[in-house]
Amino acid sequence: IKISTDASLREMILPGLLVMLSPILTGTFFGVEAVCGLLVGSLTSGVQLAISQANTGGAWDNAKKYVEKGYVFVDGVVQPKGSAVHKAAVVGDTVGDPLKDTSGPALNILMKLMAIISLVFADYFVSVKCGKGIFNISSGLGIKC
Repeated sequence: IKISTDASLREMILPGLLVMLSPILTGTFFGVEAVCGLLVGSLTSGVQLAISQANTGGAWDNAKKYVEKGYVFVDGVVQPKGSAVHKAAVVGDTVGDPLKDTSGPALNILMKLMAIISLVFADYFVSVKCGKGIFNISSGLGIKC
């Protein structure tokens, strides 16, 4: 268990850095408005992915239950446990359980982390060329320095 835990933690370093550094680098180089755009895009795509993953995982889980209760007929024959249809439903359930139980809910944490990091560094972003970033992107916010 320790080997797989260590390997999984090592694999999560880069995605974790991506989530934490994206708002910081965006605000530093492109300014306040770019961070707002990053957060809107992340929130929109994250909500869509989370809902999709939760629904997909639930559907695959329910499909296996549907087969196991004997509701699936192929050429008029009920497909019992152990049939090819049931084996396919078990594979789908194996993929669906992590989707509905871990991947979808984990996106909630990702969205919150990006928003909190952006709030914590908001004053810093405004201090970099009055919120315009290092690249001095013009802003329509009218921030006074």
